[in-house]
Amino acid sequence: MAFVTDKSGFVPAVTARSRDIPKAAPARRKSRRFSLGTFGYGLPLLITFFVFWEIAPRLGWLNAIFFPPLSEVLTAWYAMLLDGTLSANIGISLQRAFIGFALALVVAIPLGFLMGRYSTFEKVSDLLVQTLRNTSQFALLPVFILLLGIGEASKIAITFYSSIFFLLINTISGVKSVDPLLLKAARSMGTSDLDLFRKVILPASIPHIVAGARLAVKSSIFAVIGAEMLAAKSGLGYLIQNSQLMMETADMYAGILTMTFIGLIVNYLLVWFERWATGWKSPSESSPH
Repeated sequence: MAFVTDKSGFVPAVTARSRDIPKAAPARRKSRRFSLGTFGYGLPLLITFFVFWEIAPRLGWLNAIFFPPLSEVLTAWYAMLLDGTLSANIGISLQRAFIGFALALVVAIPLGFLMGRYSTFEKVSDLLVQTLRNTSQFALLPVFILLLGIGEASKIAITFYSSIFFLLINTISGVKSVDPLLLKAARSMGTSDLDLFRKVILPASIPHIVAGARLAVKSSIFAVIGAEMLAAKSGLGYLIQNSQLMMETADMYAGILTMTFIGLIVNYLLVWFERWATGWKSPSESSPH
């Protein structure tokens, strides 16, 4: 090794050529491009489906009486929007679904935390929960109507019943998925039960709860639509059923599309909430859609 002189004495000089010295990899810049995700990738196929919907009845591939072109459906949708028919029925259905879903949240999440955290409580209550969970909500709809009448109570009850088990099972799964080492570490530092729930169990369970909420919202919308088809004089379900009976198929499909887009909007709102509430997770762990 060669030496060179310096004011402080002799110091070793680097004799290796600079090209022989491995260079540090440049830091990757965080991409600021907007990620379209599955929505952007799936958009062309969805547009293709809508184009087929428009041309298939016009070319005679499908009976236009029972499957009108998309343009006619959108025209009917706009007409119902202008005269207030659509917005009134949307409001009624969403109100019923929201009340039932909110009641399910209030009951399912505390119950799920208790069942997930305390094994004895789970052993006592699990058989009843599984029995009720495996009973079809639509099979119980006549029971709700007999007990609660054909008014709002029976529709809210069926919505509540349809939502609660998705939330309950996912909450239990979320509580059980918490790393036991985190619980032991928190306990060793003298963390109270309330702080343990608030700072450890709840944040770790949020992804599971949101996943359950996405399923519960879909189920609640389906349930309220089904209930309105059988015993109601208002709501999207009634609109769809009445349009089918009157052979107003464009109005019927307009109601179906409305229900679909409401479900999509609610789904993506819940995805956004999950990403906001679990900002501590890596992007790969978040829900893609």
